[in-house]
Amino acid sequence: MYHQEFPPPGELSDTIKCFWYNREDFGMQPTSFDVVPDGYAEIIFHFGGDCSVVHDDNLQPLPSPFMMGLLNQPVQFYAKNCLEIIAIRCFPWTVFDLLGLPSGKYGLHVFEHPVARLQSPLSACIRAGKIVDAIALVKQYFLEARSHIAVDSMLYKAGVAMSKANGTLPVSQVASAAHATVRTLERKFKQSSGYTVKDVSGLMRFEQVRNQLWHYPDSNIAALAAEMGYTDQSHLSREFKRYSGVTPAAFARKARKRKREVSDDFVAFIQS
Repeated sequence: MYHQEFPPPGELSDTIKCFWYNREDFGMQPTSFDVVPDGYAEIIFHFGGDCSVVHDDNLQPLPSPFMMGLLNQPVQFYAKNCLEIIAIRCFPWTVFDLLGLPSGKYGLHVFEHPVARLQSPLSACIRAGKIVDAIALVKQYFLEARSHIAVDSMLYKAGVAMSKANGTLPVSQVASAAHATVRTLERKFKQSSGYTVKDVSGLMRFEQVRNQLWHYPDSNIAALAAEMGYTDQSHLSREFKRYSGVTPAAFARKARKRKREVSDDFVAFIQS
């Protein structure tokens, strides 16, 4: 697997976390992989290998692009041959405004949108091996889209505070950092993202634990629970299993094995 991330230009830093490219050869038979929850929404363009999900006991091909919203558990995908992805990792409180779509509690979300017009030129770049050019195309598209929306400064401040604290701040402190009342912040946050501040903070905190165990699978889980503000190790284990489907210890064992096969980058793909 090959993975590369690209930072957004300054004008997009309040709406987009990063752009990324991923390539993996899954072989000729459909192979499953899980997408694990994190604190972001992803707009996914895919090329080459088939990308599918199970629907009514059958593999259903996914269109390109589609959106991965916030998840509360892993989603299993199937792919074969060489699957290449260009993705836009967005803050969940900005992605719907950026696309001009109504917000909602979406996991896997198929939608119709003018952004799909990028599929053909992006495919040409991918076939030519011009990944930087493909990233430039999506950057330009979203720079134009960003110029037509007004990002709520209160939500931006709240997001910065949540991100800096890795999701460990109580809602009252997030509201204080955003210079808003708890009630106003919660109302605007849910309107923009479909989720509450607590929902997103929980995912951010899980993501930090997940990344720590991926990069350092021998980490002390009890110490990690204390560092990340969980009540105790049992609290961390319950939350971790809720989002990932496995215990922290089981995830660390899988990470230890997987790290011998792939790079250090965690891209939320865990092959079964």
